[in-house]
Amino acid sequence: MSTNGHHILVVDDDEDILDLLSYNLTKEGYKVYKAYDGLEAIEVAKAKLPELIILDIMMPNMDGVEACRLIRQEKELTKAHIIFLTARIEEYSEVAAFDAGGDDFISKPIKPRALLSRVNSYFNKLDKKKDQIGVLKTGALEINRLNYTVLLEGKKIVLPRKEFELLYFLAQKPDEVFNRDTLLKHIWGSDVYVLARTVDVHIRKIREKIGNRFISTIKGVGYKFEPHE
Repeated sequence: MSTNGHHILVVDDDEDILDLLSYNLTKEGYKVYKAYDGLEAIEVAKAKLPELIILDIMMPNMDGVEACRLIRQEKELTKAHIIFLTARIEEYSEVAAFDAGGDDFISKPIKPRALLSRVNSYFNKLDKKKDQIGVLKTGALEINRLNYTVLLEGKKIVLPRKEFELLYFLAQKPDEVFNRDTLLKHIWGSDVYVLARTVDVHIRKIREKIGNRFISTIKGVGYKFEPHE
């Protein structure tokens, strides 16, 4: 099953709830990891580095509040978005959850549609924010201009600088067709003599690494980037 590139950790000691949330989130396109208590949640979070954690409060071995507090101490997890789940509606539970570093709070019984709406809303805002700082994302493909990395379905793809620049340039203007001369000018510059065939070679190499579905050839014209949601 294809994913949208986002990873979520779901933590609950109730197996039925865990399966329900995992099923709905996976169906929506998210990569889902599961844990059954606070201790396991910490280990899975450190290993998988999810972008979002859905965390029950009342659990054996270690409750969600303490797990959240310890997760927030991990440098690579400080920016993970944490949504607490609980059947308890006392105000102090909500206060404790936010004090521990939680970002959101949902009371049980859980309504899957409402939860999905909140999760989707968070990631939509995150994606828009990334686009503004040099990160392009289309479906399972993420192109990060800040550190020159490409992720495809969460897997890092290594591209030499010119291949990366070419892919990023096309992805910036999806569905717009560029001829070889335009691409040569923008990627290699007008001061360097490069054969038009060089563009074809670089496009072929990019396709070998990320597949053929993202860059289309317009016969007799040039190339265009096709986004995939």
